[in-house]
Amino acid sequence: MNIAANPAIEADQTIYLKDYQKPSYIVDSVELNIQVYADHTLVSATLVMQRQTEGELVLLGRDLELQSIHVNGKPLSESEYKLDTEQLVIGNAPDQATIETVVRIHPESNTQLEGLYQASSDLFVTQNEPEGFRKITFYPDRPDVLSVFTTRVEADKKFPVLLANGNLIETGEAGEGRHYAIWQDPTKKPSYLFACVIGDLAVMKDRYTTSEGRDVALEIYAEEKDIPKCKIAMEALKHSMRWDEEHYGRPYDLDNYMIVATSAFNMGAMENKGLNIFNTSCVLADEEFTTDAAIMRVQSVIAHEYFHNWTGNRITCRDWFQLCLKEGLTVFRDQSFSEDLQSAAVQRIDDVAVLKAHQFPEDSGPLSHPPRPDHFVEINNFYTATVYEKGAEINRMMATLLGKAKFRMGTDEYFRRHDGEAVTVEDWVAALSAGSGVDLSSFLIWYNQPGTPKLEVHGEYDAEAQTYCLNFKQSLKAHPKYPNLQAVPIPVALALFDAESGEQLTLNSAALFENGVKDGVYLFDQEQARIEFTGVKAKPVVSLLRNFSAPVNLEFNYSDKELAFLLQYETNGFNRWQATQTLLERILLNDQPADIYVQAMLNTLPGVIEQDPLLASRLFDVPTEGYLGSRIDVDYRPSKIQEKRNALLNKLARAFADTAKEIYLSLDPDRQSDFSQAMGTRALRNIMLTMIARQGDDSAFDLAYEQYHTGNMSERLGALKVLVWNDAPQTQEVLADFYSRFEDEALSLDQWFMVQAAHPQATAETIAYLTQHPDYDLAVPNRIRAVSGGLNANPVNTWGFGVQHYITLAKYLDEKNPIVGSRLLQVLSRWYTLAEPQRSEVKAQLEALKPLVKSKNVCETLNSMLSV
Repeated sequence: MNIAANPAIEADQTIYLKDYQKPSYIVDSVELNIQVYADHTLVSATLVMQRQTEGELVLLGRDLELQSIHVNGKPLSESEYKLDTEQLVIGNAPDQATIETVVRIHPESNTQLEGLYQASSDLFVTQNEPEGFRKITFYPDRPDVLSVFTTRVEADKKFPVLLANGNLIETGEAGEGRHYAIWQDPTKKPSYLFACVIGDLAVMKDRYTTSEGRDVALEIYAEEKDIPKCKIAMEALKHSMRWDEEHYGRPYDLDNYMIVATSAFNMGAMENKGLNIFNTSCVLADEEFTTDAAIMRVQSVIAHEYFHNWTGNRITCRDWFQLCLKEGLTVFRDQSFSEDLQSAAVQRIDDVAVLKAHQFPEDSGPLSHPPRPDHFVEINNFYTATVYEKGAEINRMMATLLGKAKFRMGTDEYFRRHDGEAVTVEDWVAALSAGSGVDLSSFLIWYNQPGTPKLEVHGEYDAEAQTYCLNFKQSLKAHPKYPNLQAVPIPVALALFDAESGEQLTLNSAALFENGVKDGVYLFDQEQARIEFTGVKAKPVVSLLRNFSAPVNLEFNYSDKELAFLLQYETNGFNRWQATQTLLERILLNDQPADIYVQAMLNTLPGVIEQDPLLASRLFDVPTEGYLGSRIDVDYRPSKIQEKRNALLNKLARAFADTAKEIYLSLDPDRQSDFSQAMGTRALRNIMLTMIARQGDDSAFDLAYEQYHTGNMSERLGALKVLVWNDAPQTQEVLADFYSRFEDEALSLDQWFMVQAAHPQATAETIAYLTQHPDYDLAVPNRIRAVSGGLNANPVNTWGFGVQHYITLAKYLDEKNPIVGSRLLQVLSRWYTLAEPQRSEVKAQLEALKPLVKSKNVCETLNSMLSV
């Protein structure tokens, strides 16, 4: 029978953490039979269930055509169950129930890229986090229901690859040119970690032997032409497996580990148990086709999804409010892993730059929420920088306080207590506290309230007593939904330097976790406090929040001279960068002169280039126009910020007029045997090339043209930007050449789109040309992000003709792919900070969108944005 669903549940129903209840039934085992045909797919499911609490037996399902249902072998009539658009409810179900259902679904027309969908003509994949599995079959689709899955996958033989989680049990013929494979995952898991893949793909194979002696087959599946680009990912996977054993004592637990790459994927990647599904941008890497930054990202994401095997899979979330538990911890772990791959200081700089560019603005705007939200309408809207990046910072703070040895003791206790369970943030903090012997319960405050704390610090030196005191004060901006904001524990990593010699001083203070050290940590957990250092013979220069020890906005009355001092003498690479950022913000937001910054760069750069070229390249980071805009809450004028930033860049270029070309010509990445060193050399060369062009030196175009034709992708793209963004005579030639070289390489072609969309002088016609190009595809999230992300690189354009671009996209994707539609709309979330009349104009356009959208994703985002 084919039963039509009847609407019964409000689309905008809000779900609250306080209302959590255990599921009435658990699932002991699941048997799935997935049969893929050209115009539909049949899914048969057998669930062996038993009652856990009082209540009806509820199976969640969306966009399913129910064909039949049996309970303990007996077919049910329509009067024996209730069915609506979200769930199937069986009243009077027995305590022990075997539920058999057959449903028809349509992955071939599934544009939302959730559940089972056709990613290309020769590939079907799944994406089930957070609530995609209910689009495959009726199931208690929630993370606290863990079960053993056995999956039979059947399809036409034109799809030779049939994959699912776990171990391969059996393969065989299914008649009429079809075949099947049966997989069983011995590890209990929630439905969001289920995965299957049906397709025609090539495979790269390798093996890894764990610390326990398990021989693991490693396989990465991709299109035939992309298999050579999987080598870096394979090496990163093996490196991740070894790293997790060495740093956390966590060996892999299955006989195989598979990764599948597809471009039709909303996210970066998904950690499905033993069968990860990746966006191609996070698995394919090659110096000829992808940039150094993309290669680093691939290694980081490979590690992230692998580390989820323990922090997310074997121990999972009790409910989706706990998303920051698995994501925050795993991001912290992958950041730590990446510190071993390149300059640790630069890794921290890059991580904090992402935090400040995305999470800080989110925390200060209408989309602000705690790392653990207490309510949501659409959980997909909470895969945010706050959940991921701020979640990681909370774990970093606790790790900083504990130190490596105690943090390892705490994580060991967490794995011992909760392996095989679905847990909460409280469980994590309690285990970490018990294992380490340090009470960390106060850090729960960070998880439960929104906003970026402001940390105000004032220094006082007493020459007669030879003491130096620091006065601390913390505050949070009032939040209408969270009236009772509390002081949070803030680990303040700090150091003192002799202002004359630059020597780092020994810290003598009982307030520190350890006394008599050079690098100290003070836990500030009140609204105000004062600490004292003794034996300080002259007024020192203080370095605060070293390595960004807490995600706060620091206010300290540094003089420009002191910041320049830190740029030159600071022993912490991150704080060297932070000193430049503080100087630059003063110049760009407070109209201070740029002379001290420019001179400090001239004095400092030669030594840093020799020590760490990658760090040297980061010291040239000038805050983006978007980040600067996020620091302005009232009367924001994008054109004014652009004008100031260009003036600073021009001044910096003039200051390096005598040395930029010399530095450029002296740098040779081919002489570097270490990838990190070569990456830094290439990054610095691109900066110098940009600077030469900004000086008005036409030889920059000849240098760029040569670099374009002789370098790898990082160098080629750096040269392409110089030529295109300066409208050089060679612009059309190199654009045509890049297109002809890479028209069959989707990730490389994304860069071709992005470079043009990010042109500082791009117009509405530029974006129209790109979005009407034959290679622009609204069904491919990567291509949408290439153009929309490039456009957003220039806020003057974003808040000008770009507003209509994002609104039009959100309206179109509201039905086709609401997850991507919602995220693109968030680009406009700080509309309320604009100066008039632009503020009212953008608000009117957002208001006009409200009656035109209906998905929970877009509607919740839009309502939040307009709640200011």
